[in-house]
Amino acid sequence: MQIERLDPGLDAIVAPDAVWEELGRGFGGPTGPAEGPVWIAEDGVLLFSDIHNSRRMRWHPVDGITVDKEDTANGNGQTRDREGRLVVCHHFSRRVDREEADGSVTVIADTYRGMKLNRPNDVVVKSDGAIYFTDPPPKVPFTPVDHPPEIDCAGVYRVSADLKRINMVVRDLVNPNGLCFSPDETILYVNDSNRHRKLIMAYDVEADGMLDLGSARLFCDMRPDERIGGPDGMKVDVAGNVYCTGPGGIWILSPAGVHLGTILIEGRASNMNWGDADWRTLYFTGARSLNRIRLEIPGVPVSGGPIQSSTHA
Repeated sequence: MQIERLDPGLDAIVAPDAVWEELGRGFGGPTGPAEGPVWIAEDGVLLFSDIHNSRRMRWHPVDGITVDKEDTANGNGQTRDREGRLVVCHHFSRRVDREEADGSVTVIADTYRGMKLNRPNDVVVKSDGAIYFTDPPPKVPFTPVDHPPEIDCAGVYRVSADLKRINMVVRDLVNPNGLCFSPDETILYVNDSNRHRKLIMAYDVEADGMLDLGSARLFCDMRPDERIGGPDGMKVDVAGNVYCTGPGGIWILSPAGVHLGTILIEGRASNMNWGDADWRTLYFTGARSLNRIRLEIPGVPVSGGPIQSSTHA
């Protein structure tokens, strides 16, 4: 069985005969899995991170998997901004940067109030160009062994589109990891992958891009499920359903937080993203593999404006 069906609502998302396929394996290692898949629509390829080997990989439907870039400073989560530029979180250099069209690199964030960031993990870009990223605690060997923490908490940050202002918008999570916006960008979901928490939180987004911390609410609690895995990568589809790695594989949650079902995988799922011309293929990484599954509802693309959906609640 590849799909665990818990609610009839899953049938509109995952066809009864849907199965996932493995595209390749052998990535990652003791210090990090495959991570950060992102679809490059104009080239019809998927890029993803091999954290342990500090390199970026490239999957092409004909050429298969090849090395796209070496020495990525343990690059992890990555996405594209509204101009198609690649935005990447790096563990070892402890920064978030952007790769420009001419090949140069622009640092988006590496410090907060003069203190070095911990270990940027995952990142999303809002339609207005603002960049949001998670910064969990330092962890050797992801970060240098001689790196003493400079910031007294793990945070979620917002960087303005002009890169002139950085704000810590959440500071009370133990290990902030995956994050994503609802299709209309009125809600930011952030998960806490600490093994004692395994939570997804939801925050209302204010007009200026800040979060209404008074609106913070528990969206999903994965702690009762004792299977291998926990919250890590997280994405949404155009109907507002939330996809998050969790115990057993990839959890699919309704906009109301109902656990509709799980894409079951062996071992631990790490991250995912949408791809193909219709954005209906979910590409996902495991501890050592790259995989994909076709779904019935398209995901929110990694570039372009917010997608309105009357089914979002």
